[in-house]
Amino acid sequence: MDSPVKIPYESFIKIDRKSDTSIYLQIANQLINAIQRGFLPFGTKLPGTRTFSELLEIHRNTAVAVYDELSAQGWTESFPNKGTFIIGKDQEKPLKMNDFKQNNLQNYPETVGFSFKTSNILDNPFEHSDCEYVFNDGVPDIRLTQIGQHSRFYSSILKRKANQKVLGHYNHDGSEFFKEHLSRYLNLSRGLPISKNNLLITRSTEMSIYIVSEILLSAGDIVLVGALSYFSVNMIFMKAGVQMVSIPIDEDGIIVESVREACKKHKIRMLYLTPHHHYPTTVALSAQRRLELLELANEYGFIILEDDYDYEFHYDKSPILPLASADTNGMVIYIGSFGKSLAPGFRTGFIVAPENLMVEMRKYLGIIDRQGDILMERALGEMIEEGEINRYLKKSLKIYQERRNHLSDLLQENLGDLITFQKPSGGLAIWLEWNIPINLMQLSRKCAQDNLFIPKTLLYQNKGITAIRLGFGDLDSAEMDKSIDIFSKNAKLLS
Repeated sequence: MDSPVKIPYESFIKIDRKSDTSIYLQIANQLINAIQRGFLPFGTKLPGTRTFSELLEIHRNTAVAVYDELSAQGWTESFPNKGTFIIGKDQEKPLKMNDFKQNNLQNYPETVGFSFKTSNILDNPFEHSDCEYVFNDGVPDIRLTQIGQHSRFYSSILKRKANQKVLGHYNHDGSEFFKEHLSRYLNLSRGLPISKNNLLITRSTEMSIYIVSEILLSAGDIVLVGALSYFSVNMIFMKAGVQMVSIPIDEDGIIVESVREACKKHKIRMLYLTPHHHYPTTVALSAQRRLELLELANEYGFIILEDDYDYEFHYDKSPILPLASADTNGMVIYIGSFGKSLAPGFRTGFIVAPENLMVEMRKYLGIIDRQGDILMERALGEMIEEGEINRYLKKSLKIYQERRNHLSDLLQENLGDLITFQKPSGGLAIWLEWNIPINLMQLSRKCAQDNLFIPKTLLYQNKGITAIRLGFGDLDSAEMDKSIDIFSKNAKLLS
């Protein structure tokens, strides 16, 4: 066994004297790391505390504390008149002194030592850029949110003694108070005659759809989606192993006759649609087609998964009520988001369904989100109760309507002859199509060179269509002016 003083402790024990972690614990943890990785094998004799303190330039009392910690955790044993030794199992091939390298102890493994499944389906489609100006597919402006006021709601709830006891409990069922107020809110605003027992509170639309797909879809099932549909949802369906069939869309939404033809040819399990504003084209599903789809669902027995991702944002007239409001046979599962106009931390998703299905959904939620966020839900419930949601939404809708109008005017002025678009009745994005196709990927690259980022998820191009979905929610007038200036300049160069 090598002499304890020959082991280069100072080469692999590094002390951060500015750290909040005490020095003795830093040293003890690094020694334990060295033992676990075989650099200090069984039987290694540690130097005396005086020698050890001199090697590392620490106080002897600190060295004593290090050895006490190692002993308390069961890594060493001391013998009178002999010293302190590493305890454990003998190693077949003890490591040599030249293996003591700092990077061997400090670096985390770059790869795992076992095999695992990989999935190209779930590759992250989102991109990021350092460009000053960015187009997205329609998100609210965080600068408009009253974060201070919203935080006061949460802080007030957290300080109440009656609420503090819930912090020690798991509650995936969510706040009964919030569900009670949300069910009333949805009844009044969306015509859904539900109770709190018909609600499941989730973190997001994607979580809602994942739970629905886990319960209701099996590999090989046929799911109908729009010919252009939301990519994240498509990824969830593909991961579930279903067969997706695309249904064409026109200015009145999904074409019902094509749905009927699909039902005649196949056993359809589910139809996924965003009828309020179809994603990505923003068109609204007509009232007549809504009724026809409900009749088809009853006739052929398929599920309608209705995603109202931006129901809160409507400008010119009252929105058409959801399909779920007219469903009398339990064929529609309704999902949506609440508080989308608020700060991100105050948003939540939800599922509306009959109670017997809700029982099964709660089982799945209890596995993937056992703790929930009952205090935040309580805050949202109080914001509904006090009318804060309606006041804020009314104020923000006016701003978003002005931004929609401004973007429409800019597009018409700068690219009117090259594009076709309709001013949307709601939502936070405009769908524009090119009259003469241009290379959209090349347009995106040229705009990025001029400090405008256009993610590939906004670009839709194939033999039949050249289009972009442009979000306007998070751009003020000045930002919009500059962005469209860059956008139109490069578009004209490529036309």
